[in-house]
This record gives sequence, structure tokens and C-alpha cells, in this order.
Amino acid sequence: MSEELDAETLAFAHRMFDLARDGATDELAANVDAGLPVNLTNGKGDTLLILAAYHAHPETVAALLARGADHSRANDRGQTALAAAAFRSSGDAVRALLAAGADPHHGTPSAVETARFFDLPEMLALLTGPRAG
Repeated sequence: MSEELDAETLAFAHRMFDLARDGATDELAANVDAGLPVNLTNGKGDTLLILAAYHAHPETVAALLARGADHSRANDRGQTALAAAAFRSSGDAVRALLAAGADPHHGTPSAVETARFFDLPEMLALLTGPRAG
């Protein structure tokens, strides 16, 4: 289906991605509760969850996960929410994603590879510790 989105729908979608980036948890969760697809994806393959994780908003990450966000989705560059959270050293988001079952070895680069490459020992410990996947 190659229908173009109308300007109003496109503006609404952009606003939802901005809410994820900004950590506007309550407003974003209310929209998901009202029917917004929790796995809404932008033109780069970023989901609301990936954007919330990348911008280090653990409360938003947790709210999206609680509403069924797919933590295993990768964007067009192969990056996952877990790798994004690790990159940003957001321990709470990493813990929430791991608790939801996110695989620290999934993605390109994976969260573990990201933590190693950027020399993030705290994140690496979270990702490879006894409770990690």
C-alpha cells in the first residue's frame, strides 16, 4: 500500500515521535492507550521505543514496554532500543529493556558491542551481568 499520508496525519505522527524524544511519557502513553500503534515507526525505522531509549527517557521506555512495544525491533541501521539506551548510559532504561526480555546481543551493533566500542563499563556490566540475557 503506497498511499501518501495527509499533512494532518503526518504532522500528528511527527508530534508523537517528538513526544518520545522529549520523554513526554503521560501524553505519549495516553495516545497509545487511545489507539496510537505502540510500534509506530518513522522513515528511518526508529520506533517510539528506540527514540525514547536514545534520548534517555527511562520512564517513557517503561511506559511503552508496558503497552507492548516490541523491544526486538531494529531501525534501518540495525540499532535496537537496548543499544540506544546503552549508548546513552541510561541504566534505568537498560534495566527496563532487559527486564522485558531484550537481547543484549541482538542488533548491529548489539548493545554489548556498543558498550564495548564506546568503553562504557557500567553499561557492559549491566548487559553481561547475571540477570542479563
